[in-house]
Amino acid sequence: MRVLVTGGAGYIGSHAAKRLLDSGHQVVVVDNLFRGHRQAVPPGAPFVQADLRDTSAIEKTLRQHDIECVMHFAALAYVGESVLQPLDYFENNAGGSASLLRAMDHVGVRKLVFSSTCATYGEPPPPEIPIAETCPQSPINPYGWSKLFVERMMRDYARSNDKFCFAALRYFNVAGCAVDGSLGEDHHPETHLIPVLLNVALGKLPGAVIFGDDYPTPDGTCIRDYLHVEDLADAHITVMESLNKGDQRFYNLGTGNGASVHQVVEAVRAVTGHPIPVEIGPRREGDPPMLYANPRKIKDELGWEAQRKDIKQMVADAWRWFEKHPNGY
Repeated sequence: MRVLVTGGAGYIGSHAAKRLLDSGHQVVVVDNLFRGHRQAVPPGAPFVQADLRDTSAIEKTLRQHDIECVMHFAALAYVGESVLQPLDYFENNAGGSASLLRAMDHVGVRKLVFSSTCATYGEPPPPEIPIAETCPQSPINPYGWSKLFVERMMRDYARSNDKFCFAALRYFNVAGCAVDGSLGEDHHPETHLIPVLLNVALGKLPGAVIFGDDYPTPDGTCIRDYLHVEDLADAHITVMESLNKGDQRFYNLGTGNGASVHQVVEAVRAVTGHPIPVEIGPRREGDPPMLYANPRKIKDELGWEAQRKDIKQMVADAWRWFEKHPNGY
């Protein structure tokens, strides 16, 4: 299949582009390089530098490469930043997606796999955890709302065009790097727990802060569902290959289990051999004690489930890339 990957120079998008190529698909990457890296675009994938809000540029790319499906990762994705700059998030994430849908409509591309997020659920009460697709969606930040708006746009567009099909994949914490060491995670600023801890191991940071250790969890720290980036990419491909005309699908992606912050720290210590100094800080507002997925629906319907569920293995795959690229791309 000929696939356009938006945000394909970013962390998740680049891994998806690589897995698509490895699976025999043809790939074109579009990215504005605001936070992506040109070096992350896999060899064999033509690259177009463009912003999704430039409808004519996206339309031209779709036509020129005779695209059959769009895999949509391009987005601003910092929760805290979205609170401070909500209009940027609505304009970029929701507005960019509307522009993409407009370009697809003009060209006649009818298949879209959307990278959504568990942030559309907000803070589910304990009875809703593990989180299934039936959990009410009530975001608590503009980032989550911007993604939920895109889900709504796709639903409404599908009602007006019965040939259009889409899937929204809501996932939790992504971890790891390409197993072959070819791709990695390089954010500026870096806010994800595992890369922060690996930067401590590299000597780039003196230590790390654990935001609260008094939560109602076994060790007092927050529990999250970590999904290997290659499993995540494979899920997108599995869903893409299953979509048929008129489909509207929603799936939660995760391992179905969680790892606590303390457990992640211990995994990084074991893999790197570094002591990883940590200090306990105050809780962050809006951090639920536990968030992890119920991935049963996608397993029952499509047979997909995560293959790399060991947090230590995810850390090891990430460490392999970070050791060779201490300054990123």
